[in-house]
Amino acid sequence: MEPGSRGAAPGGVSVSAVLPAGGSGERLGGATPKQFCAVQGRPLVSYAVRAMERISWISDIIVVVSPENIETMKTIIEKYGHRRVTVVKGGITRHRSIFNGLKVFAEKEFSSHLLQKPEVVIIHDAVRPFVEEDIVSKVVMAAKEHGAAGAIRPLVSTVIASAADGCLDHSLERARYRASEMPQAFLFDIIYEAYQQCTDYDLDYGTECLHLALKYCKTNAKLVEGTADLWKVTYKRDLYAAESIIKDNLSQQVCVITNVKEALAQVGLLLPESLKSQIKVEAISISLNKNDSRVQNIISGQCYNFVCVNDKRCAIQETQELVDMLEKSNIPLFYPVVLILVHLDISENNSFSIGMEDLTTIKKFARETKKKNILVYGLLIQYK
Repeated sequence: MEPGSRGAAPGGVSVSAVLPAGGSGERLGGATPKQFCAVQGRPLVSYAVRAMERISWISDIIVVVSPENIETMKTIIEKYGHRRVTVVKGGITRHRSIFNGLKVFAEKEFSSHLLQKPEVVIIHDAVRPFVEEDIVSKVVMAAKEHGAAGAIRPLVSTVIASAADGCLDHSLERARYRASEMPQAFLFDIIYEAYQQCTDYDLDYGTECLHLALKYCKTNAKLVEGTADLWKVTYKRDLYAAESIIKDNLSQQVCVITNVKEALAQVGLLLPESLKSQIKVEAISISLNKNDSRVQNIISGQCYNFVCVNDKRCAIQETQELVDMLEKSNIPLFYPVVLILVHLDISENNSFSIGMEDLTTIKKFARETKKKNILVYGLLIQYK
C-alpha cells in the first residue's frame, strides 16, 4: 500500500498512526537517543515502525523526530525498506511533536504534500516496539465508538505522595488506578481540536493525550486492558530486555511455504497445523517468486525461520528466489536464517535414495548460502 492509500480497519474507518520519536534519551544515558539504539543490529524505532507497518489497514505512518535526526530517520527507512512512512520535524516537547505529526493531515503549509486525513489516528511511542495488531484493533474500535481510547495496565507498585518535608503524605489505593500505556487512538477531529486549544503550559509540561481530549473536547476515553508487552524502553537495562524478547520471538515463529500438486496440498498443510500449538506460524501456498507480496511482507516482519514444502526432486531454483529475497532484505546480517527444504517424494520407487547429482547440487547450495548466514537443511519424506 502506498502512502496516502486508504486501508479499512475493523469497523470500516480509515486509520493512520503518529509515532513521536524526538526524545533525547536522558534517562537511558549515552550519546545516542534510545529510539536510535541498536537492538539485534536494528534501531529500536525500526521495530516500532515495523509493528505498525505490518497492520495493512494503517494507511500512513508519521514518525516525528528532532531536526538533527531527520536524515538519520530517512536513512533507517531506506535501509530497512519501510513503506507508508513520512518523517516530520518534531517540537521541543512530546506534545508539540505529536501536534506537528497531526498537522501533516490538516495544514498544507506544514508539509510538502498534505496526506489524506484519517477518521481515526493512533498515537504510539517509537520506543514501544512490542505491539500486536489485536490490541491496536481494540483501541481503534473503542476510539471509533467513544472518540478516544487508550491501553492500560495494572500498577506494579503503589503510588505515594510526599509532603514538603520529604515525609509520606498519603498513598493511593493501587486497585483503583491503572498505568496509562500506548497505543492510544482518537477520532482525528477530536484530538486535533484538543491540540489546537492547548495552552503553552499543556504543550510544554503535559504528557497524557487522553487528558487533553477530556479537558478540551469533553471526550471521556475508553480504557482498554493491554498486554504485558506494551512496556516502554526507558533505561539501558530495558534495551537488554528488548533484545532478549526479540531473540525469543525469532525462535517462536516460522513461515511454512507450500508449493505442491493439488493432490498433495493437504499433506503439505499438515505441517503448519501441527506446529501452531507450539509456535507462531505463517502458512502460505504459492510458487515462489521475488514479486510475491505475501512473502515480502513476512520477510519485512523479520521472520528468520522458513520451511519450504515441495514435491520436486531438487527445487533449488525456486529456493534461490527466497534466498535472494532474504539477502536483499539484509535480515541475515543480524541473525542466522534457518531454511528447511522438505521434499515430498511420491515416486513408486520405495527407495529413499536421492541421485548423486541432486545431492551434490544441494550440498553446494547449502555451502554457498551458509556464507550469507542462511543455514539450509534438507528433509526427504516418502509419501504413498
